[in-house]
Amino acid sequence: QSQISAVMFRGRAASLNFVPKDGMLVQVRGSVSVYAPRGNYQIIISSMTKAGAGDIMEMIEERKKKLAAEGLFDSSRKRKLPFFPRRIGIVTSPTGAAIRDILQITRRRNPKASAIVFPTIVQGDEAASSIIKMIEIANAYSMCDVLIVGRGGGSLEDLLPFSDEGVVRAIAASQIPVISAVGHEIDWALSDFAADQRAPTPSAAAELAVPLLSDIEQSIEVSRNEMHESIQGKLEHLRLMLRTFTPENMELQFRHIEQPLSMRFDSARERLEQNIKDFLQDRRHFLEQCEQTLNNCNPQTIFDRGYSMVTDQDGKVVRNAASLSPGAKIKIRPAEGSIRAEVLSIGQ
Repeated sequence: QSQISAVMFRGRAASLNFVPKDGMLVQVRGSVSVYAPRGNYQIIISSMTKAGAGDIMEMIEERKKKLAAEGLFDSSRKRKLPFFPRRIGIVTSPTGAAIRDILQITRRRNPKASAIVFPTIVQGDEAASSIIKMIEIANAYSMCDVLIVGRGGGSLEDLLPFSDEGVVRAIAASQIPVISAVGHEIDWALSDFAADQRAPTPSAAAELAVPLLSDIEQSIEVSRNEMHESIQGKLEHLRLMLRTFTPENMELQFRHIEQPLSMRFDSARERLEQNIKDFLQDRRHFLEQCEQTLNNCNPQTIFDRGYSMVTDQDGKVVRNAASLSPGAKIKIRPAEGSIRAEVLSIGQ
């Protein structure tokens, strides 16, 4: 390791908005001069700013206090997730591990549910605006019942877009319930506080958003049985009431009344059971259509037909050959695996 002396004079130091301390990582600007009495080089500092993760955390904490004071994190704003979501919106990178995990778990828990991917950049200078745009598109067209916003793990700097003030406000303004799923269990972002629910990982978000199909069917069956028992209980109550009229001259009359009432209730019960069956059949048909739509829109389906996706070394999708130049490094994503290649020439 090497070192060089540095000095910041009182006039310059008075403009600092923090007090430098031992061990603090800082970034300075200045000029190099020679300290004549010793013949040593030194830096005459003209400006100094904090640097490193500590500075980022301090910025996030200040932003958190500001947004919390506006009420964006209040528990009273949180909404319950839908019990039976048919369309799951996913705002994340289309090529990361997070989207693969979410789609896999969604298919396993409820093959009838459809997933709509809103592809976005998840790190870098353009990530925040990209995330905001996708959240707004999902809301503008009411395209889904619940929205997962997140990405896989990364460094503090990588996760910074999900603590962007604009992203937090977009999540808070969403008319669609939002699940924030950023990084691993130990990671967090300000989007977690604004969302209706936080998931420790993208996989956990999929489990929160998509109930097991067997649980849904069981819930419907329980409701059906409760309705059936309620009708039977009311019928039995009426029968008991009719049996309390003991005078022989009234017994025959009430029997005439009981029979049509019983028939009406039996008919109503049968109609109710048929309506429930028709409803379940309709829902099953709808879910099958959703499954077909999901399969048609699934990027993996397109890949399986022989197509591939090409991205540059920054992970951006290559949409035309003119955006590349000979010697450029590219990544080809077929149905299985990936291929790294170098562009030799550009054709029309």
